Formats: sequence, C-alpha cells, structure tokens
Amino acid sequence: MSSTGVALSDGRVQNRVENYTKFWQKDLAEERSTDNDKRLESYTEVVNGYYDGATELYEYGWAQSFHFSRFYKGEAFHASLARHEHYLAAQMSLRPGMRVLDVGCGVGGPAREIAQFSDAQIIGLNNNDFQIQRARKYTKQAGLENQVTFVKGDFMKLSEQFGENYFDAVYAIEATVHAPTWEGVYGEIFKVLKPGGVFGVYEWCMTDKWDPSIPEHKRVAHQIELGNGIPEMRPLRMAREALKTVGFQIEHEEDLAERPDPIPWYYPLEGDIAKAQTMWDYFTVWRMSWSGIFVTHNAVRILEFLGLVPKGTHDVGESLKVAGASLVESGRKKLFTPMYLVISRKPAN
Repeated sequence: MSSTGVALSDGRVQNRVENYTKFWQKDLAEERSTDNDKRLESYTEVVNGYYDGATELYEYGWAQSFHFSRFYKGEAFHASLARHEHYLAAQMSLRPGMRVLDVGCGVGGPAREIAQFSDAQIIGLNNNDFQIQRARKYTKQAGLENQVTFVKGDFMKLSEQFGENYFDAVYAIEATVHAPTWEGVYGEIFKVLKPGGVFGVYEWCMTDKWDPSIPEHKRVAHQIELGNGIPEMRPLRMAREALKTVGFQIEHEEDLAERPDPIPWYYPLEGDIAKAQTMWDYFTVWRMSWSGIFVTHNAVRILEFLGLVPKGTHDVGESLKVAGASLVESGRKKLFTPMYLVISRKPAN
C-alpha cells in the first residue's frame, strides 16, 4: 500500500495520492480494528497521501490557513480565520524575540499571520514536501522569509531534530490529531520546549457526547477520518489526559465550539449562500454548495485525465465531500469540535 517513492518536481510522491483511500474500507461499515491499526502504523503515508491530493483543493476552496474559526455576525471569512490565529497567539502571550515552533504548519498561513501579529520568530514544521515548497513561496511573496522559516520533520521525532529545551513556545492548529498517539506528539513538544515554555493547541476531538458504541456516532467519526486524512479520531478527555501524562500543567482549557456564537463554525461547509456574512464570502460558501461541488469535482476529474494533477486527486476530492457532510452533521449534534483550546506550560523546574 506504500507509494513508489518516486518524488515529483513539486514535492509530491508518485502514487501516494492514489493509494490514500486504500487505507479505508469502501464500505465504512466494514471497518475493523486491523484497518485502524494499519492507519496508525502508516500515519505518515496516510497524512502525506491526503495532503498531496487535498492541498490545492484546500487553497482553492478555503484559504492558505487550513483550519476552522468562530464567527461574529457579519464577520468576513478571512477576518475570522485571522482572529482565530490572533486569539491563540494572545492566549499564549507570544511576543517579539521568542523562538516559536508551528507543529504541522500546512502552507504557512497561520505562521505568517501570527508572525506579523506577535513579531515572534516562527519555524514551521511539516512532513510534506509539497506543502513546504508552497509555504516557502508564499512566505517569500509576503516578504517574511527572515522571520518565518520552514523545515521538514516528523512531529513524533521533534527532540531528535531540534534537541531538548530549544523553543520558547510551541503551537499546533488542528494538526496533532494526525498523530498516531497524543501522548507521543505532546511528549515530543514537551521535550523541545524550554522550562517554563508554553504550548497552545486547537485540537480536533470527539466531544463527551460522542459514544462509539452508538453506530451512528461511530460512523460519523470514521467519515471524519476518511475525509480529513486522520488515522484515528479520539475523544476530548484523552487529549486532556495525554497533556497531563507527559508533564504539562494546564493553565486554560475550553471547547470554543461551545460558545453561544450566532454563526456556527461549520457554516461555510453548509453551502448555503444565503448565510454568507459578507459579499466577498459568497464565492467561498458557493464552492461548498451542490453546484459548486459539482463544478469543482468535474474540473478535477478533467485535470486528472489530462495528467495535470496526480492520479487519485479526484478520489481525495470525493473524500472531501464526505468530510464536509460529516463535519456539519457532527458539529450540529455537538459530537465533534475542531477547537478544543488548551494552553499548557512546561514546569520551570
């Protein structure tokens, strides 16, 4: 099930996109524990296969910041994304001169925004060459290449790459859910933080209302996994326990999806253009409507046929449709949150 290992000029790997959906049973009802174990063992192939195919679709359909956010009534989509990033930086008290690690940085949208907001020096870590190339290109275009840099690395081996006690702060925005275990990735983050350093995270979790013994609950979790390149969805309590287990002191925790916001975090996925908050957001919302999805996915099919995108990109695009539907469903039912916020600190001694 692994890729051929032949790297393409843009950083993607031949056949990796095509192999992505093979990590799941076609009928999710047929999923077994062995399928889950295979995904956890091959998490780098799962995540890289997904992002080799999904990155350009994300940039087209969403933004250069691959995350959700809260909305004020009338707040523009891109303003909401930036505010979500600023809020995390403010909660962490990031400031000029700090050396900060962005774990799972995508194409660098949050790193660039937080760098400009806080004046900190940010290193973005990513295990996907395709995204790193794009992150560096966008950062150079923004004139931030001396403040924001990117390195390839595995977030399960941070201490091997950076050494211990290296960063003043570390943050992760909807990224560490891709790890095979939270204890493993949080433990590595703990090691590379200096004593007294702060870790801020927006974590993807199933909420306390989620019960895997209920078939519908289990189904929606599997759909979130398939649609978002996640080896295994886990409940919120396990994230909290993992942080404490590795030694973090939790200073603040909150599921921001529980805030009584008039506009839900998942509204752009609903595809209802009548809910667009500003004129500029009509196109963003339309892309998730039935007609927008129809146009996009048929365009991808043509591009794949012409060899302009890797084989398997259309199938990844189909998994994104599953993602959108499952995230809206689980968001409405309060079974899932993409914004479990935790601010933790490594003890000073």
